[in-house]
Amino acid sequence: MSIPLSILDLVSIPEGSTAREGIAASMESARLADRLGYKRLWFAEHHNTPNLASSATALLISQAASVTEKIRVGSGGVMLPNHAPLMVAEQYGTLANLHGDRIDLGLGRAPGTDGMTAQALSRSSAEPQAFAQHIYDLQAWFGETGTAHSTPILSSVSQGMEVPIWVLGSTVNGASIAGQLGLPFSLASHFAPDQIDDAIRVYRESFSTEAPTARLEKPQVMAGINVIVADTDAEARHQFTTLQQMFLDLRAGRSRKIQPPVDPEQFAGSSPGMLEISAVGSPETVKAQLDEFVERTDADELITVTYAFDPAVRNRSLELLADLWY
Repeated sequence: MSIPLSILDLVSIPEGSTAREGIAASMESARLADRLGYKRLWFAEHHNTPNLASSATALLISQAASVTEKIRVGSGGVMLPNHAPLMVAEQYGTLANLHGDRIDLGLGRAPGTDGMTAQALSRSSAEPQAFAQHIYDLQAWFGETGTAHSTPILSSVSQGMEVPIWVLGSTVNGASIAGQLGLPFSLASHFAPDQIDDAIRVYRESFSTEAPTARLEKPQVMAGINVIVADTDAEARHQFTTLQQMFLDLRAGRSRKIQPPVDPEQFAGSSPGMLEISAVGSPETVKAQLDEFVERTDADELITVTYAFDPAVRNRSLELLADLWY
């Protein structure tokens, strides 16, 4: 039986388009993903980027949950240094009250932006001990008493909601934190391939059910992978150049919206190594690539990332992926 497939959405803004249009396209994809049987739809927090509209994740989650019925909706993630933990508890408690037991809270320690913007957003420490304490408090705000361990402050809107918390990471450090906290781990392998095997090993070796934050009986890994499925390998490689351009822009410090695909030959030998973990091709090709990645990681779940200049291309990829996997 295939492991579950989920979706990470950064709400892309194609060249010639607006944030409003990008959000509308994202919500249409959410409806489709719900019908196709994907397990989760997560939104990733990013700031000061012209090509992404995923800055206010809680608002996107609420809208996506309101237009879907079954799929779990959450953050992948909330970058905790940018937010006061009490505000996170109140926002996600409110989401759970509005939409029931379909809300996930993925937490990361990175700012999700450049240094200047991070300074403008910064509200709390990213140090491991502070991060762990914030998670402990968040669990208490979501718990029976609705009161944090470190403060007598009550969050009535999150009380009893028990919103599941995930730890996001891309390195052995993040993996170790997730393991020691006894929480599920979402690995950002789709853009950080260098430490995949070590991170998963460290997570599983450090996993503890004894931590006060522990919520699992055994490790749970969700691994990220870039995916574009098309009717042919050639068409998929053509569409994949949109993502290749995005990462080359990132490396060059160039600021543009999402670009239309170009001739793949332009990227022969020059595609960023950050995109090593990708499944690109026809359904048959992608199925083989996904199977190989699952065998390598022994992941419990995959979270897929699909960028396309044309939203219809992304939706077609989602359909083909669901057909080949389920």
